[in-house]
Parts: sequence; structure tokens; C-alpha cells
Amino acid sequence: MKWLLALLLLLGAPAMAQQPRLVTDLSQSRIDISHRFAGGELLIFGAIQYPGGRTPKDAPGIAIILRGPVEPLTVRRKERVAGIWINTEAMQFSSIPGYYAVATTRPIRDLLDERNAAIYEIGLSHLQLSPTSTADTGLVTEFERGLTSLRLRQGLFDEQPEGVQITDNILYRARFPIPSSVPVGAYEVQIYLISDGEVRARSTTTVEVDKAGFERATFVFAQQHGFLYGILAVVLAVVMGTIAGAIGVRRSR
Repeated sequence: MKWLLALLLLLGAPAMAQQPRLVTDLSQSRIDISHRFAGGELLIFGAIQYPGGRTPKDAPGIAIILRGPVEPLTVRRKERVAGIWINTEAMQFSSIPGYYAVATTRPIRDLLDERNAAIYEIGLSHLQLSPTSTADTGLVTEFERGLTSLRLRQGLFDEQPEGVQITDNILYRARFPIPSSVPVGAYEVQIYLISDGEVRARSTTTVEVDKAGFERATFVFAQQHGFLYGILAVVLAVVMGTIAGAIGVRRSR
């Protein structure tokens, strides 16, 4: 990334802006998901362009968020009743990101106050999950914690308190794990430059996560020909069941 530093210094010398700028790039702008995909990693890096090219002595605060497509989701609670696990309560959320990861130079509480962290949704505890239920606050908090805990175990939520590395107070980089179960769609990358508890600059870019190969062809066919895809799925299930049954009968003989 030395070329990025040299370019930044060249552009920053005559700069007249009063606020710093963030220059951001990605290791890849598209992630292809195939049957062989077992997970990966996305590198987000860039540089800070300071007014007049003057680099501060203190290390800057950086927060980087990688957010996946939003979708409604119903969370259910299971309890054991008479020895059987059954669904007892449910809560619907209107805007759950399919993937959410945040990396910062320092713990979020050392960068921002609660108000600003909530405004920019920096950190899992400040993520707006938008429950549609009118249940009391305690129950909503319980369901939100359960959902967050589940997504953390699945690798779909991630928080790295010191996951952003800074070089020469100018260059920054962070690595985000991409699990094999990651949903497809357009992902948004948000980078925030933080100073004195406030956001001083921000940068936004996107990365596309999509199916590739046979998975891509199957997905497109299912979207464009849903009825025919359903019939074929049923026929395939019947054929495979018949074959499995015939094999079982032969073995029993």
C-alpha cells in the first residue's frame, strides 16, 4: 500500500479542504459463492487525506462496518413442556442485516459516546433491529440478545474491538471473515473517521456477494420459473426416494 501513501501525499499537499477525507478500496469488489466455497476473507483498506497534508501526531480513530442485505425475521423462543421442546413465544423484526461486522481501532466506548454510536449504528449493542412487536422493553431486549447470540455463533455477526490497523497515522486496514453461510446480495462498507467522540469524515462503498456456477444457474432458474422449479424439485425428491428404497430392499435380501 506504499503507492497509496505516495499518491495521498501528492494529492494532499495542495488540498484546501478543512476536513479530512477517506480514500477506501477493497481486496475484491465481488465474492462468488459456489458449492466449493468454505468461507473467505475480505480486506478493506485505505488512507486518510488530511487538510494541507498535515498528519496529526495522535493515532486517528477508525470504525469500519460491513453490512449485508436487510430482511424481516421472526425469532421464536423454545421451551421444554412435558419433555417436548415447543415454540412458546415469537417476535418479528423488520430489518435484520443478513451479515453485520464492525472493526475499530479501539473499543467503541473509547471512540464514541452512546448517542453517536447509536446514530451511526456502530457496534452490535447499537444495531437497530426494529422489532415490530409492542412488547415491553425487557422482553424485546431478551429477544434481541438471543438473536445477536445466535448470529455470533453462526459467524454472521462479528465485532473486532481492535481490528483496524493504522500505519503512520494515515493508512488503515481491516480483515473481515466471510462465512460459507453468508447471504447473497449487495453489501455496504462504511468507514468512519472519529475524533474527540465525533465522526469527522466517512466513506461508503459496496461489494457484491452472489452465487456462481451451477448454484447461480439454479438460483436464477428458481427465481424466474418458480412453479416449474417446484415441480422439478418434487419429481427429483420422489425419484431419489424410490432409488433409496430400492437399494434398501436389495440389501435386506
